[in-house]
Amino acid sequence: MPLPAFLRRPSLVTQIVIGLVAGTLLALASPRAGAAAGLLGTVFVSALKAVAPVLVLVLVAAAIANHRRGAQSGIRPILLLYIVGTFTAALVAVLASFAFPTTLRLALPDDIALTPPDGIGQVLHTLLMQVVDNPVNALMTGNYIGLLAWGIGLGLALRHASDGTRAVLADFAHAITWLVRLVIRLAPLGIFGLVAATLAQSGLGALLDYARLLAVLLGCMLFMALVGNPLIVFLKTRRNPYPLVFTCLRESGITAFFTRSSAANIPVNLELCRRLGLPEETYAVSIPIGATINMAGAAITITVLTLAAVNTLGIAVDLPTALLLSVIATIGACGASGVPGGSLLLVPLACGLFGISTDLAMQVVAIGFIVGVVQDSAETALNSSTDVLFTAAGSPARVDATPDPIA
Repeated sequence: MPLPAFLRRPSLVTQIVIGLVAGTLLALASPRAGAAAGLLGTVFVSALKAVAPVLVLVLVAAAIANHRRGAQSGIRPILLLYIVGTFTAALVAVLASFAFPTTLRLALPDDIALTPPDGIGQVLHTLLMQVVDNPVNALMTGNYIGLLAWGIGLGLALRHASDGTRAVLADFAHAITWLVRLVIRLAPLGIFGLVAATLAQSGLGALLDYARLLAVLLGCMLFMALVGNPLIVFLKTRRNPYPLVFTCLRESGITAFFTRSSAANIPVNLELCRRLGLPEETYAVSIPIGATINMAGAAITITVLTLAAVNTLGIAVDLPTALLLSVIATIGACGASGVPGGSLLLVPLACGLFGISTDLAMQVVAIGFIVGVVQDSAETALNSSTDVLFTAAGSPARVDATPDPIA
């Protein structure tokens, strides 16, 4: 009996699913072997993080330098979609927390050594300092805000360069893109190692004590992925959004779920945008920006954990305060780092709105790290897949929701 076509010539997504299942089986059969297989996942994520900064700098500069005069880049509507999506996610989290209130068992561990921001001013100050960062330091530390600033500046300056110079820059961008596609082909092995190591080392037993909190968090993220974001895209495009939504979740969300880093998923998203036929001058800028400020999942995490602490302490919350919390969560989420657990350090910022002390807020952060085995993965999957979704929705080009296969 012949094998089905998807097994004879499996797509990259099929290979990733096979790696996921294989990693799960290995961790269950031999936790020690599963932990050892984690090296494959570490190498994969490290390779993505290594190539992403150079890719962003070169691709942004090349896209702007070779931008055709009079052509529409479509960046402004995409930025608006990012902000609307993040604020909507915060409102959804507020409503869900009111409908399904959760409480926490607060017990401060002895080994917490985290430094939350003092206020919105510090978050904005940090963002400003990232913009003016040294380009070499930005490359070394993965500062994508700084890389964007330098990429935009170089691109604008090189628009007046000779055709040969701009052609060399474009060829360099294509070479880096080729390397990225090579790294992405390793995704099945990387996912295999990440799943095996996570299940072998962490397990899911620790999550049972926080099942209700996780249900609210994941429920909000699922609602945004399947209802909130599609509605926003429909209002923008007036077309059925679900083929594109499912494509983004499948092609971008799966890898983001396991890498747990919006920054590491930038190469994956850039490749998906290319396969969707989007204008390079649009996605070369919008995807790195989205990895920094398009943080619907982070807004949900900040809001739900803050209101869980509020409910635990018996603090009354009125509607104006809830709306203010949504605004703070939106601004804080935009300043969240694109690395695992980046949104959790913004929880004390939101807790300060209700007069909750830093010590109590850091207890909530500690609980966030416990549930982060699942929460942070789902958060990153929502954030990163939405980058492509909103880029496609706001792009001036017409999008086919079926991407070309990776060559």
